[in-house]
Amino acid sequence: MQQVLNELQAGAYGEVRFNEPLAPYTTWKIGGPADVLLIPHTKQQLVEAMRFFRAHRIPWTVIGRGSNLLVTDKGVRGVVIKLGESLETVRFEGTQVIAGGAYSFIKLSVMAGKEGLTGLEFAGGIPGSVGGAVYMNAGAHGSDVSRILKQAEILLDTGDLVTLKRENFQYAYRHSILQKKPGIVTEAVFQLEYGDRKEIAAAMAAYKDRRLRTQPLQLACAGSVFRNPTGHHAAKLIEQAGLKGLRAGGAEVSTLHANFIVNTGQATADDVITLIDLVQAKVLKQYGILLQPEVLVVGER
Repeated sequence: MQQVLNELQAGAYGEVRFNEPLAPYTTWKIGGPADVLLIPHTKQQLVEAMRFFRAHRIPWTVIGRGSNLLVTDKGVRGVVIKLGESLETVRFEGTQVIAGGAYSFIKLSVMAGKEGLTGLEFAGGIPGSVGGAVYMNAGAHGSDVSRILKQAEILLDTGDLVTLKRENFQYAYRHSILQKKPGIVTEAVFQLEYGDRKEIAAAMAAYKDRRLRTQPLQLACAGSVFRNPTGHHAAKLIEQAGLKGLRAGGAEVSTLHANFIVNTGQATADDVITLIDLVQAKVLKQYGILLQPEVLVVGER
């Protein structure tokens, strides 16, 4: 394996770092090391790297902006791909916006508003990347990616680039086909509509004000931890179960928003996993509902 990793470092695949701590790359500021962190400088380097991984049977994981992600304390075996600046692109063509997979979803919503395009206002508080949003069918305020995505370019684990139309994604609540069929979103095309800039700005300002009042954004966190069960709100169930403020080590169920687990300073992934398990058990016992995590847990357990 070491010889293969040396070949990876010697190849023209981008920046290679060995035994790289992943905590700084996540919004939770938690996580052990990656055996290898690869930061491709171009899309072609990413494609060639994927072909290299397949040829040598090297496991890989991709991270965008590190939100909605919990890296275990033991870290991630194989290669972790951090999408670089080459995929942080954006351009507008009429009512369509074409964005690279690494582009900030929040920034994209702001840019669209400035262009007088409506449809992305809901994304103003979603801190991930465009690729992560497409992967998870990210949403808020009654809308989600499935309503505006036209198509996306996907790098498959074979090293092939394909274009999937919206209907190919099998979208459902926080679900897409990419959760079953591995691939990396390299570019997405969103279909928006012309709107009134003042109305768009007002809606985004109202959403932002609500987030600041109701979410613990001053602390390291990863957004909503659990999916909303059908007919229920996870935060309400957790709060009614009396779990606000529940702690495990340095992790805490937020006293501001019960569906957030915050890092109070020295939290470990095990602390967060302990809280997730405790919350699930208590809500299941009290309400007969098993909360399903929305955050992705990656790495060796």
